[in-house]
Amino acid sequence: MAGHRIFGTPFAAIHPHYVAKAERKGRSRAEVDEVIRWLTGYDEAGLQATLDDEVTLEAFFADAPAMNPHATLITGLICGIRVEEIDDPLMQKIRYMDKLVDEVGRGKKMESILRAPKS
Repeated sequence: MAGHRIFGTPFAAIHPHYVAKAERKGRSRAEVDEVIRWLTGYDEAGLQATLDDEVTLEAFFADAPAMNPHATLITGLICGIRVEEIDDPLMQKIRYMDKLVDEVGRGKKMESILRAPKS
């Protein structure tokens, strides 16, 4: 069974849109990249390599060094759908990333964007 067409989209095609969205709201590429690295475990060089190599979103997440175990704390709506209720694991990861970038663009503090369990 073929996946959604977004799975074959290069991460490099989406990243500039994330950055532009954040910059329109006075935030930076560094903040966008920070939340993506938090989610996926990529370091700066690894993230840049995914952009340079134009890896697909499917490969971007498949090759992610370590998905953050706290990603399941990301909840809420993205495109009218609750991210915590998405059945397809890859689509859920993509929507987690969308949600984090949206929160950067909305001006949320990084401490609340980069979720951690309550102690």
